[in-house]
Amino acid sequence: MKKLRYGVIGAGGCGAGKHLSSYAKLAEKVELVAVCDIRAERADQMADAFNAEASYTDYKEMLEAENLDLVSVATPNHVHAPATIAALQAGCHVHCEKPASLTPELVQQMVAAKERSGKKLMIGLNNRFNNWAQLGKKLVEAGRLGEIYHAKCGWKRRRGIPGKGGWFTTREQSGGGPLIDLGVHFIDVSNYLMGFPEPLAVSGQTYSKFADGQPFNPRASGYTGTYDVEDLAVGMLRYANGCTMQLEFSWASNIEEEYTFVELYGDKGGLAYARDKMTLIEDFQGSILKSNPVLKPDEEWGNVESRHFVECILEDKEPIARPEEAVVIMKIICALYESAKLGREVLL
Repeated sequence: MKKLRYGVIGAGGCGAGKHLSSYAKLAEKVELVAVCDIRAERADQMADAFNAEASYTDYKEMLEAENLDLVSVATPNHVHAPATIAALQAGCHVHCEKPASLTPELVQQMVAAKERSGKKLMIGLNNRFNNWAQLGKKLVEAGRLGEIYHAKCGWKRRRGIPGKGGWFTTREQSGGGPLIDLGVHFIDVSNYLMGFPEPLAVSGQTYSKFADGQPFNPRASGYTGTYDVEDLAVGMLRYANGCTMQLEFSWASNIEEEYTFVELYGDKGGLAYARDKMTLIEDFQGSILKSNPVLKPDEEWGNVESRHFVECILEDKEPIARPEEAVVIMKIICALYESAKLGREVLL
C-alpha cells in the first residue's frame, strides 16, 4: 500500500507534541515528508526529530513543492482558515486544530473549499472521541434520557492563562479567551450528544479580571505583551426546539481546583460527567436509579484523532468531527461575544 505523504503546518507545542508525534505512530500508513513553521530553527529541529525530508517557513511553498496527501494545521487560530483552504486547494486532506477559525464565515469558506476539492477535512474536537462521550451518545440515541430539555457545560481553571502576552491573549490572533479556546470543546461535545438542535438565541457575559495578576511570558509564541481577551465567559443558549444550555468557561478564577463538566437533563433520565466520572440517573417505574458506568481509560487524544482520520481517508468515511458542525459552534461562540459586547440577547 502506498503511504500517505504527510506534512504539518505549525510545529509548536500542539503541532509537535500532538500531531507530529501521533502521525509518527502510523508509519505503516503515513510518511512524514515536510514540516513548516514560521520559525526556521523550530521547523529544522522538528524535521530532524521526526525524520522529515524537508523543512519550510512558508506553507504555500511546502504545498507547491511536496505533492502531499495529508496535512495537519496546528498554527495560531487566525492562520487556520487560510492554511486549510490552501492545503485543500493543493489536493490535500486536512486535519485542522480547533477552533476551526475565528468566525463562522471563515469556517464556511473552509467547508466550501473542502466540497470543491473532494478531500476530507476534520476539525480537532477531541472530546468527541473520549469514552464517556461515545457512551453518552449511545445512551442518548437509545432513548435512555428521553427528551433532553436542558444542558450545562463548562471548563473552569483556577490559574491557567496560556502563553500570557502571546497569541492566545491577543484577540486579533486567537479570536478570544477561554470561550473560544476551552468553550469550543464542551459546547461542541454537548451539542454532539444532543444531536445538534438548531440554536436560536444566546445571552453572554465576559469578564477580564486577571490581566494584571500574573507576569506576562516573554517566551510565549508570538509575544506581544497584549491581553485583550476575557478570562471568564458565561452564557445561556436557547434552541428552536425549546431546549436551553448554560455554560461557563474560565482560564483563571478563584476556585478550589480545575474541572470540566457536562450535564444533560432529560424527561426520562439525566447524565452528568465531571472529574472523570459519569453518572446516569433514570426514572424506572417510579423509582430513581443511579449508576456510574465504568469507563475505560482514554487513549491519548492525538493518537485517537490521527488514527481515525487516516482510516476515514483510506476507507472513504466521514470523520466524527464534521466541519459543517464547526460552523454552528462558531456561530454560537461569536454570537456570545456579540451579546456580551451589546449587553443583550442576540438571535442567530
